[in-house]
Amino acid sequence: MLFRFGEQSIDTDRRELRCAGELVPVGPQVFDLLVYLIRNRDRVVTKDDLLEGVWGGRIVSESTLTSRINAARRAIGDSGARQSLIKTSARKGIRFVAAIQDAEGSRPAAAVPPPQSPAAGLHQEVKFCTASDGVRIAYAAVGEGPPLVKTANWLNHLEYDWHSPIWSHLLQAVAAKYRLIRYDARGNGLSDWDVDDISLDAFVRDLECVVDANGLERFPLLGISQGCAVSIAYAVRHPARVSHLILYGGFARGTRHRGRQAEVELSNALGTLIRQGWGQDNPAFRQLFTTLFMPGATAEQAQWYNDLQRMTTSPENAARIRYAVSDIDVSGLLASVRVPTLVLHCRNDSLQPFEEGRQMAAGIVGSRFVALEGHNHLILEHEPAWGRLLDEVTRFLEC
Repeated sequence: MLFRFGEQSIDTDRRELRCAGELVPVGPQVFDLLVYLIRNRDRVVTKDDLLEGVWGGRIVSESTLTSRINAARRAIGDSGARQSLIKTSARKGIRFVAAIQDAEGSRPAAAVPPPQSPAAGLHQEVKFCTASDGVRIAYAAVGEGPPLVKTANWLNHLEYDWHSPIWSHLLQAVAAKYRLIRYDARGNGLSDWDVDDISLDAFVRDLECVVDANGLERFPLLGISQGCAVSIAYAVRHPARVSHLILYGGFARGTRHRGRQAEVELSNALGTLIRQGWGQDNPAFRQLFTTLFMPGATAEQAQWYNDLQRMTTSPENAARIRYAVSDIDVSGLLASVRVPTLVLHCRNDSLQPFEEGRQMAAGIVGSRFVALEGHNHLILEHEPAWGRLLDEVTRFLEC
């Protein structure tokens, strides 16, 4: 079903919102909220209607409901002040008031052009599974060949990452040889944002959920940044299921477990900045994190990452996720890893110290360590280290 209003369109089959043909990333609840409002646009929708129609009757706080409505407005270019598309009726509810064109009709080929992608034949399928505590996790599979699972990291969005100049070169290179399976961890991307538990154990349960949903028996596991710790914990719990372990730019100990008070103080300060400035229109707060992750990014890459941070999660969730990451400590599990392991780390990584990657490799018996040249936490396509990274990973997986 395709709903069009102004320059916006909502495709319920593909679960896509677009503006002037460009994909607009939205969380699953925000997307469901928009679709529900559009389908019930002939009446004012009450709070109880929303709780039943979008949340399946679950109890949801007033602040959560308000934040999702505000996010829905922002996603389609509206606001609480303008209310040109979603109008509030005092003490009654809300109603979608924009005129719909071709509602629930056929999908004209030229109406919503797909984004251009360098990987023309690759089409990812986004689906959902439910973790053991009831949280819905969005995952995607793309490509042919043997499976390879990428663990979630800070921050992901299945649709946004696939086309971004930050992630697309890595994702599409892997999907060209493998069936790449990746997911958005709880609290961000297309997975549920309204969650109680954000912790290492919860991150591992999300990974277990995705693996089981895809019916995987044995597969290589790719961890990036904090995804390395999640991958290690999973490999120790399920050694028979992981054939290879690839760890890039990671650490076994979060900042709270490294014995360096300056790092803890910096982490606390960044958490405060996230809560206070993350959601503002002024990109200065998010630019700080972009610079930390990728000091060598081009203007286009930096802008993408700035947008990613705002669109992928809420300020509160970003702060909670960051705190959970800083509290990770899987150093006690390293000696229990019994999987062939490749560890890669940039010598001048701007975010995670090279020494943390080296210590992680030293703790895993028989692991191979590769030092890459570079200072960006995420290796970009224009860097010389990108080719080396791809060659090392390909060689390791073919052994």
